Amino acid sequence: MKVTINDVAKLAGVSMKTVSRVINKEPSVRKKTYDIVMNAVKELNYQPNIAARNLAGTSSFAVGLVYDNPNAYYVIDMQNGVLSRCKEEGYELVIHPCSYSDDNMQEDFITMIKRSRLAGLVLTPPLSEQQKIIDMLDEIGIQYVRLLSGRATETENSSNCIFVDDFAAAHEITEHLISLGHKRIGFVLGDKEHKSTSERLAGYRQALQDHDISYCEEHIFEGSYSFESGVLGAQHLLKDSNKNNISAILGGNDEVAAGALFAARLMNIDIPAQLSITGFEDSPFSRQTWPKLTTAHQANNVISEHAARLLFSKARGSRKQDKEIISTFTPSLVIRQSTGVAADKA
Repeated sequence: MKVTINDVAKLAGVSMKTVSRVINKEPSVRKKTYDIVMNAVKELNYQPNIAARNLAGTSSFAVGLVYDNPNAYYVIDMQNGVLSRCKEEGYELVIHPCSYSDDNMQEDFITMIKRSRLAGLVLTPPLSEQQKIIDMLDEIGIQYVRLLSGRATETENSSNCIFVDDFAAAHEITEHLISLGHKRIGFVLGDKEHKSTSERLAGYRQALQDHDISYCEEHIFEGSYSFESGVLGAQHLLKDSNKNNISAILGGNDEVAAGALFAARLMNIDIPAQLSITGFEDSPFSRQTWPKLTTAHQANNVISEHAARLLFSKARGSRKQDKEIISTFTPSLVIRQSTGVAADKA
């Protein structure tokens, strides 16, 4: 396997940022540190990315927002949050869609950074979860902030991360359904490549366990974060009502939940009298359906604005993080008309 900057950092016992500073020959590096890192480079026969090294030290009054998410509402909210902070700082915003599955993804990143001469990047999931991207950015030496699903304690270095606690939010939504008497709760998952999917599933499972309700694989549909997936997932979970007896469906996000609602209507299932449905994120989808969706409010514009604040703080070389920057966000339950008391409890 190709030796990465992370491998060098581990062998030398320093951070990847320090390795980047050595490779880019920054004058502030102590000779002892320089020698340790270079010995590790030689021992591992590490070959720095020349194109990446040429970018070191480039800067301008522009930052980049990189995303791979088909949800237009999500992208717009993220864009507005970062843009609001950029305006306050006097910076321009470069928006760049990217595919994590593209074999040329790393080259695409380097080309984008070089052409735009960016001062820093805000990375959204699932790109922010790709270690090869993080290794490359550390090698370049550019400042970046990652938006991640999870909690700070799970990550070795969380100083450049903004977290969304999807586990806690999914746990709360599931508990809401349980409080209404639902015990057979289906879950239409989002894309498996997104960490938010596994975090939300874990929160759902924990809520079931907390209330002594058995977890059942037959109640899970592995889908994607799309309306079409919600339709297919609901049809699958509800096609054999005698077997599954599903009384509620948790959608991986609001698009999924809207699709599940559409499928239930086609099957002449009354919402919420016969079936409760919940979403996630509180996007416009949740308010454009009828009945309106119970969901978890996730303020993506605020989350991304704090990510941008953290980026500018790091770019200025501030050792102390701005106390006003929120590092972990927990989506909050919003109860609307799509959930009701389980039919056998009514």
